[in-house]
This record gives sequence, structure tokens and C-alpha cells, in this order.
Amino acid sequence: MKKAVTYLTSIVLLITVAFLYSFSTAKNYSKRVKKIEIEFKEGNNFFLTQTMVNKLLIQNNVTVKNQPKSVIDLQSLEQTVQSNPYIEQATVFFTIDGVLKTIVKQRTPVARVNTNNSSYYVDKQGVVVPLSENYSARVILVTGKINKENLKEITRFVNVILTDNFLKKEIIGIHKTQNDEFILSVRSGQYKIEFGTLKEMNIKFKKLKAFYNKAYVDKTIEQYKTINLKYHNQVVCAK
Repeated sequence: MKKAVTYLTSIVLLITVAFLYSFSTAKNYSKRVKKIEIEFKEGNNFFLTQTMVNKLLIQNNVTVKNQPKSVIDLQSLEQTVQSNPYIEQATVFFTIDGVLKTIVKQRTPVARVNTNNSSYYVDKQGVVVPLSENYSARVILVTGKINKENLKEITRFVNVILTDNFLKKEIIGIHKTQNDEFILSVRSGQYKIEFGTLKEMNIKFKKLKAFYNKAYVDKTIEQYKTINLKYHNQVVCAK
């Protein structure tokens, strides 16, 4: 008899808990979105403002603010926000207190490409990012014979430069010639660096840094118009 009472009590308790949970959930989802919070995740990029992201939070051509939580499609909103070309990653969710929160990671440009037909940024993955009226990134300028086929290769070249503390401060421009070679512009002088192709790029950069160490000591670097890295095991300079 006691076992039956205990079993019955457990069943009643379980049903009560389930009812209260369902009631609480239904009540929660019947509430309206009263507040939207937007958080930008790390980085120093300012392509987007909170107002611009807020305008992306649209469902059925209407802002989600003041709509019932039950009709909000979080996955669809997240996809809409992430489709913006300046956004690398986005997460949209409701907080415990019912706020619709959006966390945005903006793309980080590593170079600006200027060609005869267009001008745009590329990020570290080689993704094209349009120019912005809100923000101008201070990045390496890439010019010359650029197309979709060689953009990934050029991005890899830029990423190698940016991993070196000296090179990322010194190299300010990359020009791709018609014969698929590269000429670098530098911050410290008017001379150009004839890099050649991107084969053995790490070896070429080691040669360049070794040359710099010597040329800065004997103060000869400003005498040159070009520094040629195309030859094996040597640096050839022209005045």
C-alpha cells in the first residue's frame, strides 16, 4: 500500500512539474522582444555600427523588436546577419532575461586591392570585403595583375608578411607585374624590392632581413633604387 501511495505521489509530482514547465515556457514565449543588444567580438575593425546590425535583424520585412518571442526564427536571423560581407561570424540568441542578443565578429582585412576595374579589401582567408564609407583600414596596398585565380596566393603572401614583426611594419605595398612577379614598396625609403615569383618566399625574406641588418649598419641602403631578391643566395642592388 505504501509503495502504491509513493508511486502515485511521484506520478502527481511529475505531472505537476511538467505542467508548470510547459506553462512557464508558453508564458515566456508569449512575451515580446523588448530589448535588442549587439556586441562586437574582439578586433579593431569598425565597418559596422550597432545601428547597422540592428537593421539586419529583420523578419518578414519587419524589425523583430516588439514581436512575440514565439514567432522569432533565430536561425534565420543568424543567417541574415552572417550574410553581410563585413561579418565573419554571428550568433543570435535569447538571454535568460529575454533579451535578443547578437554577437558579431567582423572580418579583419589584411590588404586593399586596387585594380583597373575595382577596389576592395581581402581578409586573412582571402575573402573579398567591399570598401566602407564608415571605416578605412590601414593595410598593405596590392596593385597590378590581380584576379580571382591568384587572390588566394597573394593573400598567403600577405599573411606571411604579417606574421613577421619587422616585415609587417616595413612592407606597405605589393605590385604584381604582367609576368607574374612581385615588386614591394617599403616604409623606410624610396627604393623598390624586386621579389620575383613567390617561390621560396621565406628564403627571400631571410635574405632581405640579413641585407637590411648590414645596410642599416653601414648606412648604404638609401643609395639604392632597387633591391633584387630573385637570384639564388645573393641580393643584387642597383643605384
